[in-house]
Amino acid sequence: MTTPNVLASVDLGSNSFRLQICEINNGQLKVIDSLKQMVRFAAGLDSQKNLDQASQERALECLAKFGERLKGFEPEQVRAVATNTFRVAKNIDAFIPKAEAALGFPIEVIAGREEARLIYTGVVHTLPPNGDKMLVIDIGGGSTEFVIGSDLQPTLTESLALGCVTYSIRFFQNKISHKDFQAAITAARNEIQRISKLMKRTGWDFAVGTSGSAKSIRDVIAAENPQEADITYAGMKKLADRIVSAGSVKKARFEGMKPERVEVFAGGLAVMMAAFEELGIEKMTVTEAALRDGVFYDLIGRQLNEDMRDQTTAEFQKRYHVSKNQASRVAAAAQKIMESICHTQNTPVQELAYWKQYINWAGMLHEIGIDIAHTGYHKHSAYILENADMPGFSRKEQNILSLLVLGHRGDVRKMIPLVEDKMMWFAILSLRLGALFCRNRLPLELPLHTQLRSNDNGKGFILRINKQWLDEHPLIAGALDYESEQWEKVDMPFIVQPQ
Repeated sequence: MTTPNVLASVDLGSNSFRLQICEINNGQLKVIDSLKQMVRFAAGLDSQKNLDQASQERALECLAKFGERLKGFEPEQVRAVATNTFRVAKNIDAFIPKAEAALGFPIEVIAGREEARLIYTGVVHTLPPNGDKMLVIDIGGGSTEFVIGSDLQPTLTESLALGCVTYSIRFFQNKISHKDFQAAITAARNEIQRISKLMKRTGWDFAVGTSGSAKSIRDVIAAENPQEADITYAGMKKLADRIVSAGSVKKARFEGMKPERVEVFAGGLAVMMAAFEELGIEKMTVTEAALRDGVFYDLIGRQLNEDMRDQTTAEFQKRYHVSKNQASRVAAAAQKIMESICHTQNTPVQELAYWKQYINWAGMLHEIGIDIAHTGYHKHSAYILENADMPGFSRKEQNILSLLVLGHRGDVRKMIPLVEDKMMWFAILSLRLGALFCRNRLPLELPLHTQLRSNDNGKGFILRINKQWLDEHPLIAGALDYESEQWEKVDMPFIVQPQ
């Protein structure tokens, strides 16, 4: 058993996979172990965006090693995040269960802007804010994140499909010419142009580079010119000219370059040069902080009850003009109902706590779609939760919220092809009943001894409720009859037993 103050982050990038283990003392990180493997995951994508078998095997072999090192860790001590290649691969759904089995922990596929936020979180804890705005650029294997901020929370986050692996494969497979470099830079500038106007309007005081490409560019520039500690366009231009003259990065024989960076250096250099050109950057410092550090600080925040997901939930309530009182009532009622169901199933405490937090967030956000239209608002709510950028939430978590909210009203049959997990059915019923009992949007105390239990096989439900109370609330009684009809359609009988 690992001590609770030891945490682990797993960063599954498009180029390399990293495991870092830290000891936390008074909110400070002390690295006690780290593992890194150049998996080149993005290199395994074919023209149809499917991962080939070789790349999957490399990844699983690496994850098995990480899993061995993580034996003895509890789930709350580990957070594994996956980035661009996991986002774009068409066959990733079949791969993730194998990957999680090899690692021994859940893997969160995070959206590009969430990746940008976590990168910034790592950087801002390394370079404490002093009021100046910083532009952070992180060139990964398959995507590049751009972030501007002057405080603990970023002002602007963007993610583009530009990466050192993907651009090296696309433009630098043969003898490298000046034309190749210009083509790569132009293609990258065309992508960055989509966000450049907004970035420039937001503005920044200094630029910071992070992760492998930025560090390798800085190291090579410093090796060639010891007096230069920063990345400059002139310095990068010299490197590009030398690569073109030699015909390849390998033949250029740069000092200060790690062997594993040779194959992807040209792609990262072209993307960085494009960023400097398009955004008008003069120079850039480089920090050792990266995505994995942001994951740690985010994990610490969750342990200290400063969960970014709670902040995002509050922000969405504000943005979509949600009635916080009503949302709180529904969330609280739904959680009580879930507790009642799980009590009869002897559900483990940790599993119940896991589902209660999603029921709580779903209850807090189930009405955000009303801001679009009241008719079918649950569909609008579900769409927003599935597709919006939600800092702190992984794609899987957003999908859970979306399913809960989609299922909280209307025809239950629509959920049949979407739900496989028994606990998800329990959670959907809990949220449906939470909304049902709170329909009049006033404070409501359920009658004493109200109990919802599942059948022994978990394929049906029995609601025991005070008969007099039910007679005094005919609207709710009618709604419960409707629920009985709905659950009968999915072969999960819902029986109301007045006591």
